[in-house]
Amino acid sequence: MKKTKIIIADDHRMVRHGLISLFGMEKNFEVIAETGSGQEVVQLALTHYPDIVIIKISMPGLNGMEASKQILSKNSKIKIIALSVHREKQYVMGMLNAGISGYLLKSCPFQELLTAIKIVLSGRIYLCHDVAGVVVESALASEQNKIHSLFSLLSQREREILQLISEGHKNKNIAEKLNISTKTVQVHRTHLKKKLNLNNTAELTKYAISKGVTSIELSPGYHFQDKIR
Repeated sequence: MKKTKIIIADDHRMVRHGLISLFGMEKNFEVIAETGSGQEVVQLALTHYPDIVIIKISMPGLNGMEASKQILSKNSKIKIIALSVHREKQYVMGMLNAGISGYLLKSCPFQELLTAIKIVLSGRIYLCHDVAGVVVESALASEQNKIHSLFSLLSQREREILQLISEGHKNKNIAEKLNISTKTVQVHRTHLKKKLNLNNTAELTKYAISKGVTSIELSPGYHFQDKIR
């Protein structure tokens, strides 16, 4: 019987190794790669063609939402399951809008993850019980408000730069990470402020957190207790 090929992306090494160990005890599953990097999981997925990518949302550099979008834009046959501690609406809906097929909390048992994999491979969506209600509430709200948010108007590059800004990276460092010029980064930064009607880096950071682009834990360069009030 053909084994289900899996890639694991989580910036906590212990989580990756724990999952690898658990999958190692299952005869029908094979972990073919693992990484703690959002950028790297995109490359691994497009190189190894896994059946399943299990991905964390909050990762430095490139979060799980953007990584999922990039993977699925190149290969829509890959199934992506989010495995997260976040049950808030912006994370759940952000990942579903990115095109993922499943969403589980890390508090779920491993057997539920195995069930989720089987279900998404059959072409269906799997949501653990604790986040299903979030989706229902969001669907009801969307019927009442069809206006697109400003966030949906941002380009992929602008969302990437927004995350890096909110993580405390300077223009020069962002340019190096994305292999673009510092001037281009500054242009994108200016466009972000204009599109979002924001005035400074602190406001961009607050906005990024509110949209689930990054989390406070990944933004050590700012004193959020002072800036986000």
